Amino acid sequence: MNLPYKWLNDYVKIDKDPKTYAARMTMTGSKIEGWENAADAIENVVWGKILSIEKHPDADKLVVCQVDVGTKQVQIVTGAKNLKVGDVVPACLDGAKLPGGVVIKKTDMRGVESNGMLCSFAELGLTHNDLPYADPNGILVYQNEGEEAVLGESVTKALGLDDTVFEFEITPNRPDCLSVIGLARETAASFELPLNLPAPPAREEKGEIENLLKVTIEDADLCPRYCAAMAKNIKIAPSPKWMRDRLREAGVRPINNIVDITNFVMLEYGQPMHAFDYRCIAEDAIIVRRAHAGEKATTLDGVERQLDENMLLITDPTKPVGVAGVMGGLNSEITENTQMIVFESATFHGPSIRVTSRKLGLRTEASGRYEKGLDCENTMPALMRACQLVEELGAGEIITGVIDAYPEHKQVRQLPLEPEKICRFLGAQISEEDMVRYLRDLQFTVEGRTITVPSWRDDVETMADIAEEVARIYGYDKIQPTLFAGTTTQGGLTPYQQFERDVSGACMAAGYNEVISLSFLSPKAFDKLRLPEDSPLRIATVIQNPLGEDQSLMRTTPLPAMLEICARNYNRRVPAGRFFELSKIYLPQVKEGKADLDTLPDERPQLVMGLYGSGDFFTLKGALEAVFQQLSIHNIEFVPCTNDPSYHPGRTASIMAGEQKLGTVGQAHPLVMREYGLGSETYLCQVDLPSLFGLVDRRKEYKPLPKFPAVTRDLALLCDEKLPVLALEKAIRQAAGDPLEHLELFDVYQGEQVEKGKKSVAFSLALRSPDHTLTDKESDEVMQRVLHALEKECGALIRR
Repeated sequence: MNLPYKWLNDYVKIDKDPKTYAARMTMTGSKIEGWENAADAIENVVWGKILSIEKHPDADKLVVCQVDVGTKQVQIVTGAKNLKVGDVVPACLDGAKLPGGVVIKKTDMRGVESNGMLCSFAELGLTHNDLPYADPNGILVYQNEGEEAVLGESVTKALGLDDTVFEFEITPNRPDCLSVIGLARETAASFELPLNLPAPPAREEKGEIENLLKVTIEDADLCPRYCAAMAKNIKIAPSPKWMRDRLREAGVRPINNIVDITNFVMLEYGQPMHAFDYRCIAEDAIIVRRAHAGEKATTLDGVERQLDENMLLITDPTKPVGVAGVMGGLNSEITENTQMIVFESATFHGPSIRVTSRKLGLRTEASGRYEKGLDCENTMPALMRACQLVEELGAGEIITGVIDAYPEHKQVRQLPLEPEKICRFLGAQISEEDMVRYLRDLQFTVEGRTITVPSWRDDVETMADIAEEVARIYGYDKIQPTLFAGTTTQGGLTPYQQFERDVSGACMAAGYNEVISLSFLSPKAFDKLRLPEDSPLRIATVIQNPLGEDQSLMRTTPLPAMLEICARNYNRRVPAGRFFELSKIYLPQVKEGKADLDTLPDERPQLVMGLYGSGDFFTLKGALEAVFQQLSIHNIEFVPCTNDPSYHPGRTASIMAGEQKLGTVGQAHPLVMREYGLGSETYLCQVDLPSLFGLVDRRKEYKPLPKFPAVTRDLALLCDEKLPVLALEKAIRQAAGDPLEHLELFDVYQGEQVEKGKKSVAFSLALRSPDHTLTDKESDEVMQRVLHALEKECGALIRR
């Protein structure tokens, strides 16, 4: 909604600068997106009077003008043919700026100096509708329409270009603010200023109109109220300058006095209006009804529209003359030959207008207002205002009487004033006196502790709505944040939510990027993963209305989505990628070998990670260990896994916590990578988050810094090449006991120095006692226990 500041001042006298006004209105709930002033784009363009016109000595199509610009006389060369001595015109002096960033400089035109330019209305950003008297093909010759053109002064004031226009963002629940009067009410309340609204005189309902027009509402559910008035002896002409300026500033193109009146009232009152040519209404009757099957209507834009039975029409007994709330019909438009008109001011069902507008692909200023729901009580005042303007502009004579079809009157809504509840609800101490004052400023009627809600405020239904009205005028910035009364606890994350955040943070800290994928799966994904036909993962919940076959199942494994993400990045020439997702799989209840659709599947949160181009198995394993360390999860083991068809049989491990399997980590099987078009080794892991969550230890144990030195020993062992290093580590830790502070693998070797079928594994051990320095004897005893356990349990010997 565009609001011209001068138009606002017709109803509320306010002299705040734009920034102050915008800040206060935004704080009270009427958000201002921005503002602009057309005069800002025009500089050094002043009124000048033509003193003389002489032919250019070297150009037949040019003339040399001497122009009085108030403080001096300048010479300007022009090619315009519509000028004469004494004309007052806009003169662009040297350095002048015009809309669009055009800069005018002093120049030489065929040997004659020109100290600027005379300009047309188009070059000032205006149209012929704004200045109907102006020559569209020549220089703008000013005609005084109330604002005197003072020589030497900027042209912006006399042309009405010096007004600031504010752009408001109006929320759907406040259709009353899609009007100048609605925003004037908000302004008056926000700044505690008096409000002076137009008060058109009321007219007698009975009169000559009863013999000229009849209105019938057949579908009152879609048209709660229909008001009509008539005018005769219509004189189609341009509107006066003040009305053209108001419309232009509000973003509406002036057309002629009758059309401009309907647009002016729509902007002023927020009530769309329409004018019909009375000659085009057959049998002097207007019928408001739903369209018939197959019925068509040609709207004012010249397009024939196909209608359906749910669309509301304005018709006469023979044909449609307009699509209700959207656009009038071409067969009843106002023309220069119109002698008698019918003014329509009605209220239509908002959802019906919205559906009709969308089906017809036709959105108008009227439909945009109607679809939000308008006030039935506003139709008659808007009609009276239109009649007043017809007489004021001399556009015609109003026929006595009005038609008001109002089958069921709108009920007045009353709510109790509950100051104590409002204060508790807002967490602020506001006096009852101030509450009453704020509500009355907003045009609510308060008598005792009963509030009567204005008819235009359908959004106010409960105590909470009243509290909001009080709070926004009082000032949200004045309300200090507080807890609800009686509340002793504060909100926060649940332990599982914090767990998920810790997992996500650890993954990002390890250099992995979070991704989000769809929970759907293609049936082909099972074959790509090389899953056997009897795999339980193939039993998936079928979506009843899928977007397509590729998204027809709820996923039972997150690997296909991660592989597709890796493949998409690889095929787009991203050299390396590290990704993770906290996703869900959906494991259905199985019934007779199929997913039971009557039972919801088990949603299991999963951590899935993918890596290609920048690491190997141990890179991904290290990232997992970092996650476990962040969660204080210990004693996790990686056990070789050779039977998962989706992974490389020699580069895969099961993630174990004792006897419980948490997930799998390893290289994707080469055949799987081929299916997904991956030309780089890709590593994946999948971890069951609920199982992992059960292992989290939130306790923090702190130990003092050691007071005594550690004893370090290196141990090189010779063992079977197939023996896992993990078995050696477990044997060492168990045998060494408490003195073992740190154990680190630093070398694995196979080659000429080691016999075939064997490997050399080297560890570094750090031994320490918390209460004394370990002696050589004590250290040797620990090492002897370790060697004995290694030989007995693993067949490992000291490498000689």
